[in-house]
Amino acid sequence: MQGRTVRSVGLVLAVASALTGVAACTSADSSDGPRKDDRAAHGRSVAALRSAERATERAGSARVESTTTMGSLMSMTADGTLGWGDGITGTLSITYTGGALADTMRRLGSTSMEARYLPDAYYARMGEKFAEQAGGKHWIRYAYEDLKALAGGSGAHLGDQMRSTTPNQSVKLLLASGDVRKAGEESVRGRRATHYSGTVAAADVTDAALKKQLTEAGVTTETVDIWIDERNLLVKKVEKARMSTGLMTQTAHYGDYGVRVRAERPPVSDTGDFEDLMRKKAGTP
Repeated sequence: MQGRTVRSVGLVLAVASALTGVAACTSADSSDGPRKDDRAAHGRSVAALRSAERATERAGSARVESTTTMGSLMSMTADGTLGWGDGITGTLSITYTGGALADTMRRLGSTSMEARYLPDAYYARMGEKFAEQAGGKHWIRYAYEDLKALAGGSGAHLGDQMRSTTPNQSVKLLLASGDVRKAGEESVRGRRATHYSGTVAAADVTDAALKKQLTEAGVTTETVDIWIDERNLLVKKVEKARMSTGLMTQTAHYGDYGVRVRAERPPVSDTGDFEDLMRKKAGTP
């Protein structure tokens, strides 16, 4: 495979990982310290989010619709189903709608791809032009363990993110905020929902795995907004982050909790392995 195509595929991987929910924003209200009423409201918000975390985790699966932007690098949409009962599984249709990555994908023959998540690996189906340069193979497989081959340790971070892309991760992220607060009652696609918001400082996060994800992505502070319905299920999130690669914003809607999720492993004969592609790029046998 040509080196340029390999590099393009690596870039596709990096952006696809943006679906995983480590995103944040830099705008939040500040204060000199919480008053008693504020502390009581904070306690109620935390209790509600704990209930949402448990309910969302028990649901096991959901339909996801999201839009993501990363500065001038790319904008994309995704739609499909994800399950998290026994490792991350699911299938998403991804379309790159703008930015440098959309131009790269267009040169590869298509701005859309199918992404399949399985517990041990992530699969991306590329277009016919890609297959012509990959020995006729349309799929590329990214084993999470092999992602460590990416420079600077970022690959291991991408693998961690891919495996934590479920909606309850956004609730956990908001729970790490010291100023989480109820922002009001609103309607989300016709459903009554409670809006919660908070800012997370990576330096203050006590969860070791979460803190590692944030620091390796170059995130210092982030704000997460989520909407919880009357069943204690997450129905919407908005996350923004000032990361080392630029400003990232993601909006996602969740529904059909408990939906059946299917993610079949693509045929081996039609699949190229990311590790092999990286080996060829480096010129090693």
